[in-house]
Amino acid sequence: MRKNLDYGVLHAMTAFVRVVDAGSFTAAAEHMELTTAQISRLVAGLENRLQTKLLQRTTRRMSVTTAGERYAEQCRTILELVAEAESEASGAHIQPTGRLKVLCMASFGDRYVAPLVEKYCAMYPKVSVEYSASQYVPDLLAEGVDVSVYLTHRLPDSSMVAQRLGSVHGVLCATPGYLARHGTPGNIDDLASHACLRLVNPSTTLDWELTDGKSRHSFQPEGPLVGDRPEVVRRAACGGLGIALLPAFVVVDELRSGELVHVMPQWRSPEVGVYVLMPSRKFLEAKTRAWIELLKAELPIALERDAMAVDAAVKPAGKPKRSRSGRGKATR
Repeated sequence: MRKNLDYGVLHAMTAFVRVVDAGSFTAAAEHMELTTAQISRLVAGLENRLQTKLLQRTTRRMSVTTAGERYAEQCRTILELVAEAESEASGAHIQPTGRLKVLCMASFGDRYVAPLVEKYCAMYPKVSVEYSASQYVPDLLAEGVDVSVYLTHRLPDSSMVAQRLGSVHGVLCATPGYLARHGTPGNIDDLASHACLRLVNPSTTLDWELTDGKSRHSFQPEGPLVGDRPEVVRRAACGGLGIALLPAFVVVDELRSGELVHVMPQWRSPEVGVYVLMPSRKFLEAKTRAWIELLKAELPIALERDAMAVDAAVKPAGKPKRSRSGRGKATR
């Protein structure tokens, strides 16, 4: 019976909003488990009903008309009200049920989010969690993601809703053996004579941006390795290949054990915000609301704990042994 109820104007509205948000008929069809032709017929039916052009379509691209943009916004409001009414009637707003799709940046997720997934599953056995990792800004609507945890200096300008949960920063580190061979840099200029291991992904910059809380400097690192995954760069640093600038949470265990040494601890990268991203502003299902509340309760505490551990790992050191030009210079 419910399937029959779906096939009406609300169903067509849903298809139209999916097309607008996802930017294509194909993505909307995949999300709604329909064919592209079915989605096209639903949108065409709306246009005939309204006697208004909602989308401009060619063989290569699609754009939303001014009337279509206004109509899409009204459709979103209507569909959210319907979803809220159905959730309230069915009790879904009280008891978390269904499938929760979670997306997170890989390394951050491994340390902080994956343990919370385990806790969430134990707390809410009627919810099935689908967890995946990505280094890039997610298209929540097109990918059907309920909640994403993302690290960035600045959020993209989009319709996604964001809540800041904390921040992380990067630290310079190297093995004691590397520093014994090549000297310990005492200032940013000294880094030019060292092999620098670079992490480059959407949450970092090509240059090393460093701050001591008062001033800010940009440095162009050079060295034998560039990687887009922190684990790769950390492994190289632990192998004594050079000095790395890595998120503190990636190397906190190695700093505590002494496998890595915090280099120039007065300098660190500017803070990167930790955000929870959602595709909708209101009418969250109980499963999503419960997950977000767990993140808000647990994640800031874990971030603060690791930040304190990194600061505690800094040991008093004597006068830095600077590398001299030529002799002691790191091999690139």
